[in-house]
Amino acid sequence: MRKYLIPVLMLALAAVSCNSAYENLLASNDADAKYEAAFDYFNNGKFNRAAQLFESLSVITTGTERDDTVQFYWGLSNYRAKDYYTAQSNLEHFLGNFPKSPFAEYASFLRLDCLFRSTNRYELDQAPTYTAIAAINKFLIDYPYTDKREICDKMLDDLDERLDRKAYENALLYYRMEDYKASRVAFKNVLKEDADNRYREDILYYAAMSSYKYADMSIPSKQKERFLVFSDDYLNFIGEYPDSHYRKELDSLWNKVKQK
Repeated sequence: MRKYLIPVLMLALAAVSCNSAYENLLASNDADAKYEAAFDYFNNGKFNRAAQLFESLSVITTGTERDDTVQFYWGLSNYRAKDYYTAQSNLEHFLGNFPKSPFAEYASFLRLDCLFRSTNRYELDQAPTYTAIAAINKFLIDYPYTDKREICDKMLDDLDERLDRKAYENALLYYRMEDYKASRVAFKNVLKEDADNRYREDILYYAAMSSYKYADMSIPSKQKERFLVFSDDYLNFIGEYPDSHYRKELDSLWNKVKQK
């Protein structure tokens, strides 16, 4: 046991010693020592420690030639540590202070990536999605020749898909509740607000199904008028999607309506 205990104790003492040295450095006002140590931690992948040192160092280096470097690496360290909320705040602060810094383009990209990572699944609140989209579009305007364009385009496509899905699913909820009058209105409103919604085929299908079911459930005196609405929706659908997998079902309903 003794031969295992001694190395363990030595490692524990070394860890305590390292922690003490780090804590002393963190409390120090020696800018040069902190600066060198912060980059050593950063380069060795110890991003949390690097972030703490850069944060502490930022107080000392304010107004000096190291100011923008320290603030940028403070944000970058938090980003690499996957603390995206803090990193976004750091980088926003950095960009406000140093919009012309050589680090500005990369900092802007990292900030929008933090915003992208903070967005929610389509079924949750989409306010962060709109914030991220605005940030990405601004970045592409500010840096039209950026090498990050392909990544940004993929982000935008992902975020747009969430918004399309959210709008489609919200309308579909009325259909599932069997409120067919409201569901048709909801589906039509989705396309009124966004004609290029990627769920357009499904939306037009459910709008037609809503108008059919609403008419079919109506009192006889109202059915003729309401089936005319379905006829319009049906013709609309097959005009756009003549080869749709929904076509057979809608054709069957159309034939029933013609016989009424």
